[in-house]
Amino acid sequence: MTPPALIPFVDLAVSILPVFVFLASLVFLDSYKLVKLQSVIITIILGCIAGIICYFLNTWAVALSGVDVAIYRRYGSPIVEELVKALYVLYLLRSRKVGFMVDAAIYGFAIGAGFALVENVYYVQQFPTASVAVWIIRGFGTALMHGGTTAILGIASKSISDRKSSENLQVFLPGFLIAIVIHSFYNHFFFHPMASTLLILLILPVVMKVVFQQSEQGLRAWLNVGFDSDQELLRTMTSGNLSKTPVGVYLQSLQAKFSADVVVDMLCYLRLHVELTIQAKGILLMRQAGFEVPPDPSVREKFTELHTLARNIGQTGRLALLPFLHTSGRELWQLHMLNQK
Repeated sequence: MTPPALIPFVDLAVSILPVFVFLASLVFLDSYKLVKLQSVIITIILGCIAGIICYFLNTWAVALSGVDVAIYRRYGSPIVEELVKALYVLYLLRSRKVGFMVDAAIYGFAIGAGFALVENVYYVQQFPTASVAVWIIRGFGTALMHGGTTAILGIASKSISDRKSSENLQVFLPGFLIAIVIHSFYNHFFFHPMASTLLILLILPVVMKVVFQQSEQGLRAWLNVGFDSDQELLRTMTSGNLSKTPVGVYLQSLQAKFSADVVVDMLCYLRLHVELTIQAKGILLMRQAGFEVPPDPSVREKFTELHTLARNIGQTGRLALLPFLHTSGRELWQLHMLNQK
């Protein structure tokens, strides 16, 4: 028989371990290790903060509106909670710090895990005599639901933003609505809670498996094409016959619009940008092969130089280089990843 003093800890463990085990499996299965452990921990903490914020928002909304708690739980709390959980994921996507759908899935699930931790700590304290079945449902059902809805929001938003090459807020709306609908459907209790829990356990792993497969296929294809084109551009710039290449001819044509010093800085900026993107793709290729590349101490110096050159050539100069610069969301993400090493 479990000692009385240990009952709350056992209940809490049953209610939160499933979501953290699932999160750990997502991180482990990511063969490229695109999201660092430190980032996952920070995201979990932010999820905990989101849970605390939602507690006060929900309490305030119920008191202010006078709506029955059961009605609010079905229609009000899903909107509030999914919005608050989504904020950090949307920030990451809009700032182009997420390269692929699998990244969005991990970040989203980590937010949900932190949220579920706070929520279940609260419920364990409020209902210390509840049966183990309640905590099984909350652990394998509600907690995974919180992680799954935010992960789906991130996945859908990343997929749409990639297709439309945009980070405007409207691309996040479909994922947000899907998350709300799933959350609200779960809170309606159309099925027995154990049946809903089983449904989540059956569907969520399948969804994540498909996401991982598509994300890794897209990553491999992008790496192979991008790496070759970047290397070709760098070879062209270091061949010694730059003036006879399309890049050289184009840069010479810019001398009519920019001073000679600015054109030289533009050439240096382009070369350094390409070198950094090649280095970032090389790191990912090494990870794919199972090797962990140690941090390069010269990276930060290169980024400092890149930022200095960017200031020298100005916004107009950077726009003039767009025909040769890869500046899609994934290219900008890989530079961010390299800068964080």
